[in-house]
Amino acid sequence: MSGVGNVKLIGDDGKRIDGRALNELRPIKMEAGVLKRAEGSCYLEWGGNKVIAAVYGPREAQPRHSQKVDRAIVQCRYNMAPFSVDERKRPGPDRRSIELSKVIGHAFENVILLDKYPKSSIDIFIEVLQADAGTRCAGLTAASVALADAGIPMRSLVAACAAGRINGKVCLDLCKEEDNYGDADLPIGVAARTGEIVLMQMDGDLSGEEFDEAFKLAIEGCAKVNEIQRQALMNRYRSEPQPMAAEGNGGVC
Repeated sequence: MSGVGNVKLIGDDGKRIDGRALNELRPIKMEAGVLKRAEGSCYLEWGGNKVIAAVYGPREAQPRHSQKVDRAIVQCRYNMAPFSVDERKRPGPDRRSIELSKVIGHAFENVILLDKYPKSSIDIFIEVLQADAGTRCAGLTAASVALADAGIPMRSLVAACAAGRINGKVCLDLCKEEDNYGDADLPIGVAARTGEIVLMQMDGDLSGEEFDEAFKLAIEGCAKVNEIQRQALMNRYRSEPQPMAAEGNGGVC
């Protein structure tokens, strides 16, 4: 077996360095509604990643020249905390965080019903507290739950997952060592209800057959992630007190 730097990432038993099968996700924990001052929020642990997403709005877009008379705008800020990586990261936005902010914001423009909130802004904040590869997928996934928690109307939740090649094998959901020493990475974001691809990027090189295999594996991963998203939202609102029925009409207050 070969990999970058001849690092062996898959054992003779076919298991990866963390014991997972090639098509297995890392453990995922998700909780919606963790921030009381945000309209919607989500905390996500995905492998070693720890991410929190918060949504504010819809509110009047500022500055006013950024307003759209026929729809809302989506403003996304993806940020990695200085302490999120082994070697302390310089505070503030860098090229990668600016790029991912735009990519994630554009992904949500394809699913949010923006025409319902003209001249408004929907602001999404994604903070990576601890990074362990796949942070763009984790951030997109958490932000989608935060948007749903905020009651923002969307055509679908967006779930994201990546697949890639390590030691010549196509695998699902690369961890940090696999991402660092592997051959390629293919993160994908999917609108779960419609199947629309709203995000797709690739680092490294894949053959046509490997791309097809990685694409299929990532789509299957997105479906599993979507089930966890739905469960997190159901858990959030199952714990809420049920509203009292209005007297006289049998409606809900």
